Amino acid sequence: MANAEKTLVTVATYNEMENLPELVEQVFATVPEVDLLVIDDNSPDGTGRWCDEKSAAEPRLNCLHREGKLGLGTATIAGMKYAIEHGYRFVLNMDADFSHHPRYLPDFLAGMDPPGDPPVDVLIGSRYVPGGGVEGWGLKRHFMSRGVNLYSRWLLGLKPKDCSGAFRCYRTALLERVDFDCVRSRGYAFQEEILWHLKRAGARFAETPIVFVDRQRGSSKIDAREAILALWIIFALGVRNWTGAGP
Repeated sequence: MANAEKTLVTVATYNEMENLPELVEQVFATVPEVDLLVIDDNSPDGTGRWCDEKSAAEPRLNCLHREGKLGLGTATIAGMKYAIEHGYRFVLNMDADFSHHPRYLPDFLAGMDPPGDPPVDVLIGSRYVPGGGVEGWGLKRHFMSRGVNLYSRWLLGLKPKDCSGAFRCYRTALLERVDFDCVRSRGYAFQEEILWHLKRAGARFAETPIVFVDRQRGSSKIDAREAILALWIIFALGVRNWTGAGP
């Protein structure tokens, strides 16, 4: 296929006009060889409209419009399915608010096929390996993030130190083995759940250090009820993991 050696960068958006134009510019300045897919959930601030206008003159940019806020998990799956259907080799997911900085993109592209080492199926931008870190968080959020990662690693048998971060590159050939209809989470638990499904599919994981910077512009989309639901979904998956129940 035409995209067989290419990487698709995916960005889910909802009201990101303060960030998206600059992000698009920096992504293409840093890794001009990639294509970029914006998955917009009908942003009232015109994010999707701007993306359509920009893509008319930029063939590397496309926008997938959805009818409303359908959840980060479903947006990420939509990007993965797009990458599979269009024959991309890798799909790299990042946030739109510069908490995931484009300067790390070359590390992801180089890290999927490291010289002298086996190919990587999922490369995670990790806050919790040497060289990684977080800027702009209070003590409570640090504690919650560390706690969720320990909880997920134990329940789901995951090896990576950062199981909840969304800055990741996936080998599309492995994603083809996942039945996305079986993915329960639509929100925060998606990041842990997809790693669990990929682990069961035989994925080889690796981590590359990133410094996560809390958003400077726009409003956070964090929802307390969704966070509680995420803990429940991870627990239910953990029961399946430990008992071997279900497909």
